[in-house]
Amino acid sequence: MLSSNIDYYKPTTIKEALELFYFLKANNKRPIYYAGGTEIITLGRLNLVETDALIDIKELKECQLFEFNESYLISGAVISLTDIEEKNLFPLLSQASVGIADRTARNKITLGGNLCGQIFYREAILPFLLCDSQVVVAGYNGVEAFPIEQIFNQNLQLQDGQILIQLLTEKKYIDLPYMSIKKRQQWDTGYPLLTIASIKMDNQLRFAFSGLCPFPFRSKQMEAELNNTNSSVEERIQKAIQYIPGEILDDVEGSKEYRLFVLKNTIEEIMIEMEGR
Repeated sequence: MLSSNIDYYKPTTIKEALELFYFLKANNKRPIYYAGGTEIITLGRLNLVETDALIDIKELKECQLFEFNESYLISGAVISLTDIEEKNLFPLLSQASVGIADRTARNKITLGGNLCGQIFYREAILPFLLCDSQVVVAGYNGVEAFPIEQIFNQNLQLQDGQILIQLLTEKKYIDLPYMSIKKRQQWDTGYPLLTIASIKMDNQLRFAFSGLCPFPFRSKQMEAELNNTNSSVEERIQKAIQYIPGEILDDVEGSKEYRLFVLKNTIEEIMIEMEGR
């Protein structure tokens, strides 16, 4: 739970932030990094977060970047979902992010907060999975970049004390044909039933999913079946769902059977639209 007496720190460099974290840990504190804070507050009220020291990383300049360099789009960890939407440098990311919570919440929710949070939807990861992005983290070994498929397995596999700094996405992916569809059982806000993002590259479709399992994922086995044009769309979808990499959710947002029904229809909608382009 959240302590009634929380120490607050606001470092201005990555080095300072890391040193603070390891110093606090060595002194029996429970530090966590803080940017938007929406999930910390929400889960803290439910006794699902324990901390007595917050390290605010919003002033780390490397985390604030949202711009192109010669080869990549740099997406910093502390940019808000609203900034992503308004600047629209990565249209697929904008579309995947726009339905996360409501506008007021998106003003505070950061990219890093969405990707590293305990709430399992993490829809903002889907475009980066599709585009083979690089994940930049800082820790004991300094600042390192990892292929996303190496460091993301159901969630970001960060070591204790590591900070998510940026994601790097090659420019060649930014303007590819794309679709992102979010399905809800009811209402226009709140948690989704299912989110599917897709891009078309080299005449092949890529798919990434959130809300189907208790973690977001991209499955190359599913993609292989969905791109097998020797079979009908219906047959391809039926074969692909055999490779769903986890238990299908069955909760208040929708039953397992309903999710599968929506999944099949949404994949078909995307395939008909994208294969026709």
